[in-house]
Amino acid sequence: GLPTRTEVRKWVRATHPGAAELTVRFVDAEEGRSLNAQYRGKDYATNVLTFDYQRAPTVVADLVLCAPVIAREARQARRPIEAHYAHLLVHGTLHAQGFDHEKARDAKRMESRETQILAGLGFPDPYVD
Repeated sequence: GLPTRTEVRKWVRATHPGAAELTVRFVDAEEGRSLNAQYRGKDYATNVLTFDYQRAPTVVADLVLCAPVIAREARQARRPIEAHYAHLLVHGTLHAQGFDHEKARDAKRMESRETQILAGLGFPDPYVD
């Protein structure tokens, strides 16, 4: 159920066509939980973590996607897993570029951008039930 390299590249490039050095890792729940606890102080595995190191002139970041969490969320939302992976790769890549969703205004801006990118890739709006 993991996306292919070709899919990952396509989805990331749709989000950031400029210069970027991104590492994308898929981890299990144990590693996802450990990383989330260590770097965010939250004792659970989350779907995607973005470690952004540089934004200009080249975006440099690590994206860590927790496969079991993503599979569970896709099942619960009754969405194709491919669509959920695409959404989370777009989401993480936007974080690497400085987008955030802590404040309502920023969340609206980020969600709008995600929806626009995903539509261009042929995926439905992830924020509509």
